[in-house]
Amino acid sequence: MALWFAFLRGINLGKRQMKMAELKACLEGAGLGSVKTVLASGNVRFEAEGDADAIRSQLESLIEKQFGFAVGVVLRSEAELQAMHARHPFGRLDSAADVTRHVLMFDRPLPQGLSLPDRPGHTEILRMDAREIYIAGYRQPDGRYTEGVEGVLKPLYDRLDKNALDTMRNWNTMEKMLK
Repeated sequence: MALWFAFLRGINLGKRQMKMAELKACLEGAGLGSVKTVLASGNVRFEAEGDADAIRSQLESLIEKQFGFAVGVVLRSEAELQAMHARHPFGRLDSAADVTRHVLMFDRPLPQGLSLPDRPGHTEILRMDAREIYIAGYRQPDGRYTEGVEGVLKPLYDRLDKNALDTMRNWNTMEKMLK
């Protein structure tokens, strides 16, 4: 069986509550192997057979049936997640900077020729891959890090297919997923 990583979008917000122990039991009951949740924000590592589209569809169906609401899933294979880490997307950041690192992941390729403006010292787009955008958010005087990210990403959402699914994760979470 292959190792997969699922990132659930928009859970544990408002009435869309999901206990990770219940999610784990649901996926194990469906025959997925070595299921492990990471944090309480919908990050799941598991083993399964099949292609990405079939697995994602299966997960979305299982979750809706178990929890009573639809949840979008962004899926990555073990090879894809290892490649994300191997490319060291945050390697050029000053190690002394007060910064938070995030990756915005999509379920489909980003538009060709996309360019996003940086706000140096505030919100920087460090790299864009086919389905990921790596973002550095610098601590601002009000103590927040990613307050301006929506403004930086606006040109993307103006061009993006309205059915595209995305979800953002802190890079620390992404590092935990492979352990």
